[in-house]
Amino acid sequence: MPLFDVTDAPSEGDLAAIGEGLTAFNVVDIGPSGRRPLAVLIRDDSGKTIGGISGYTGWGWLFTQWLFVPETLRGQGMAGKLLETAEAEAIVRGCHGAWIDTFNPQALRAYQRRGYAIFGELPDFPIGRSRYFLQKKLSPR
Repeated sequence: MPLFDVTDAPSEGDLAAIGEGLTAFNVVDIGPSGRRPLAVLIRDDSGKTIGGISGYTGWGWLFTQWLFVPETLRGQGMAGKLLETAEAEAIVRGCHGAWIDTFNPQALRAYQRRGYAIFGELPDFPIGRSRYFLQKKLSPR
């Protein structure tokens, strides 16, 4: 009989077993994802990464997992420029859509200004706020 092992410190091998199993299932179920990492980095004058976007493309979609703009660069349209750059690369990769989520009200407005529309909301995540899920149709320019 299988055993459950609850942990807050899974090994790389543990996570690989889950990820590889799910990937294999999905390949049989719907085909390969074509998943590729995508990052747009903001570097300072010395070349150090100080912010940017991290996500991936797969199954024709761009998913932005993380977007961070340093305090000193906020209010200059930097988030929009990062999204535009990532979206352009996603289009080159054959993507037709993009999605992102946030519970930050300022980020929500920034994404909406870039054409993202809310398709889901998770209230009280965290308590007192909502986590919004947004999507955008991508099309070649």
